[in-house]
Amino acid sequence: MRLSLHQGRAMAMHSLQTGKPQLALALSDALLKANSKDHVAWYLRAAAYSRLRDPEAARKSAGRAYRFAKDPGEKYQTAQMASRLAFAEGRPGLSQFWLRRTAIHAPDAQAQALIAEDYKTLRRINPWAIKLRTEVKPSSNVNNGSDSAIEIIDGVPTAGSVLGPRSVALSGLIGIADATVSRRLRQSSRSRTALSGRLYLQRVALSESAKKKAREIVDSRPGFTMPRNSEFASSYGEITLSHAFAVGPEAGKGSAQAALSAATSWYGGEKNYDLLRLSGGRSWKVSPAASIRLNGSAEQRFNPRSLFYDASTLGLGASLSRSLENGGRFDVALGLRGTDSAHPNTTYNTATVRFGYTFGEKIGPAKLSGGLILGYSDYQDFFRTADGFALSDGRQDHSLYADVGMFFEDYDYAGFAPMLRLRAGKRRSNYARYEGSEFSISLGIESKF
Repeated sequence: MRLSLHQGRAMAMHSLQTGKPQLALALSDALLKANSKDHVAWYLRAAAYSRLRDPEAARKSAGRAYRFAKDPGEKYQTAQMASRLAFAEGRPGLSQFWLRRTAIHAPDAQAQALIAEDYKTLRRINPWAIKLRTEVKPSSNVNNGSDSAIEIIDGVPTAGSVLGPRSVALSGLIGIADATVSRRLRQSSRSRTALSGRLYLQRVALSESAKKKAREIVDSRPGFTMPRNSEFASSYGEITLSHAFAVGPEAGKGSAQAALSAATSWYGGEKNYDLLRLSGGRSWKVSPAASIRLNGSAEQRFNPRSLFYDASTLGLGASLSRSLENGGRFDVALGLRGTDSAHPNTTYNTATVRFGYTFGEKIGPAKLSGGLILGYSDYQDFFRTADGFALSDGRQDHSLYADVGMFFEDYDYAGFAPMLRLRAGKRRSNYARYEGSEFSISLGIESKF
């Protein structure tokens, strides 16, 4: 008996509905011989394998159905199917991948909300987690340099002292890639132990105006050389073992965390130091709308490149976060850090406070957030390295920075949406070499869920 393609599809569908997956599979094979790109045949094949309890073969067939489907609704349906089959296969990471593909073709906001909830559920189930942040940032000061081209100490210019091309502020483009991979080792209803690895890369491309500024300094003073992009590149690698656990009654929703990290830092293509860091934190839900967190850390560096990097640090922090009736959120965070170094110029104490606000409703196409950061650093025994001249009162820096973030969640692809952040600020010091200003625009991608 000869059947048309339409009749073959109808019969295969009827076979699935009447509990005959083997017949449906045979019919789908015949349909694919006639047209290997028939997305309906691949979908029927996936459904048949699913009924036969072969989720791997079913998921692969659903992937082919997605590939050949042309209508967004059909792609949405087949991607949902592939996600469910990957989960049945015991591969929650692959299920997350297919769920993101459904987000590309979600028909409405309600479907997007359901996808986000499903993704959060999979994130809790999946023992593996991957976080990736990329950012491109045009900046007026890529090297954290000085606004001044001469040394001024306590308001008095230093005769004949001109800063080198690496010490003045240089504009350019900063590229950042920050990736973290973690594996949950153990989890219960009240605790979780995880092992994670992080790699942070920052690369710099100097602008033409920065190269011109550097060339003018080099030409004016013998002994100076032109800076290269690679000299401002930094890398950081870290492995962390962490343990988080609930504290107190369920109603309080208190938690604590302890972590041990081993890391290595590089700058300009050379290793700066290795380090070990022990950190911990404690949080409280003081009300349905507010939470408080305290944290601390102790860090010891090893194998330093020079005395400048031979240091140990202690840090303390506290933060308050409060949700507001208008849907917004207010945050304030205080940080204290003390660094004891083998070199007096890198021995200092610093304090920072940040006030942040996130708007509850979008303004235009973007969700807005903003922050104001105040900082103070004190170097008690600072001296000029060129000639050993000690600053009578040491070195004191004051800084003020503001940032505005814009997240365009309606312009997403697979759940990833563009982010724009503006940052501007000024650092003042009694030693002008360490005074500097910055204006930067960060362009990046963030996940909606």
